[in-house]
Amino acid sequence: MALVQDPVKKEEQRVLSAISLKNVLFATDFSPTSEAALPYATAICRRFGATLHAAHVISDASLLMMTGGVDYVTMGTIYDDAQNEAKGKLEHLADRFEGVPHRSHVCHGQVWKALARILEENEIDLIAVGTHGRTGLGKLLLGSVAEDILRHAPCPVLTVGPKVSGRARLPEYPADGRDLAPAELELRHILLATNLVRQAEPAVRAAVAMAGEFESRLTLLHVIEDYTELGTRTSQIEEGLRYLKAMVPKDAPLQYVPETLIEFGSAWDGILKVADERESDLIVLGARTAREVGTTHLPWSTAHHVIAHASCPVLTVRG
Repeated sequence: MALVQDPVKKEEQRVLSAISLKNVLFATDFSPTSEAALPYATAICRRFGATLHAAHVISDASLLMMTGGVDYVTMGTIYDDAQNEAKGKLEHLADRFEGVPHRSHVCHGQVWKALARILEENEIDLIAVGTHGRTGLGKLLLGSVAEDILRHAPCPVLTVGPKVSGRARLPEYPADGRDLAPAELELRHILLATNLVRQAEPAVRAAVAMAGEFESRLTLLHVIEDYTELGTRTSQIEEGLRYLKAMVPKDAPLQYVPETLIEFGSAWDGILKVADERESDLIVLGARTAREVGTTHLPWSTAHHVIAHASCPVLTVRG
């Protein structure tokens, strides 16, 4: 998501309410899980006058599954059939976009590499994706596509998990193809969860800009997981609150004074608790690059838990 802002000298940094969104990518495998993100993608495009890029990637694994293990046919024939079927499904979706400028992309290959080409060639500002957020084998699995997008995407990612509900859920597109009245995106409350490091600044800028654009209430939250020394460092809470307040520029054009909040315990549990208490319509999290994440542990576990259990969409912003 491109935010209109001045150059990055801290003393000169200003966050404006204007958000520039020109191209939004909606990645789908045509499952109900992935299509849960479509109403958000179209509503965002209507709000900001952006072009919607609907993309489906045909992987070799999906091609092999299409044979059913019954008759042998050439991969070329299978691909042609899969491509025609995907184009037809995207055209069916496009019939319901109602006034949203759009383009369809059907690609073949490794899913993330294909999506990365679309991102670069079309200067994508935001990705919208739905995910099942299932758990298994002691770790959270967001689905391989959502996982790759979150780890590698150079732009913000709006993730719609399986428990998005209530006022945060936009109307679904009907399966029978009837037109759906254009849904409007309404954000009455935005929750920004931050770890109080400099890398969180892009997420702060995004949350503040969104709050300004939608005239939302904004809560900045930091969860202290290790509070064993809290008794000897009573200033830890005051320091955290001061840092949170300092994150928001004094001239930020916000309708309401931001709330700052410190919680204790599990980070993801604290984020979900506050989001439910405030009836948040959007949670904003900072994201780390794939190089920072590594492969031998679960540094994404907090984001995974939040996405899997949040009752509202989650926006992850690269730090």
